[in-house]
Amino acid sequence: MQEKYRDYSARKKEAAPLKEAFEELLQAYKLKDTFEEKHLIQSWPELMGKTVASRTDSLYIKNKKLFVKISSGPIKKELSMNRSKVLQIIHEKFGKNVIEEVVFL
Repeated sequence: MQEKYRDYSARKKEAAPLKEAFEELLQAYKLKDTFEEKHLIQSWPELMGKTVASRTDSLYIKNKKLFVKISSGPIKKELSMNRSKVLQIIHEKFGKNVIEEVVFL
C-alpha cells in the first residue's frame, strides 16, 4: 500500500516542551535579546526591592546599557556607589550578555 499524502513540513515530529519551543522561536526570529531586555525591565522591582522600585522613574536599555532614572538623590548615590553589585544581581538572573553597564540618571 502506497502512502497517500507526504509530510513536507519542516516541523519536528517529537513534542518539545513549551519553554524549548519558545526559545527556538525567539532565536529563529532574532528576538531573544529584545525579549530578555523587556523581561529585565519588568523584573526591576523584584531585583531591586520595593524602595528602589518606588523611586525609579524610568528604565530603558540601549546598546547593552541599562539607564535608570532615580527620583531620590540618596538612593541614586547609594546605587551609583554599588553599581557593580547591581550589575552582579542582573547577571545572576539574566546572564552577562543582556547588560554590560548600568547608568543611573
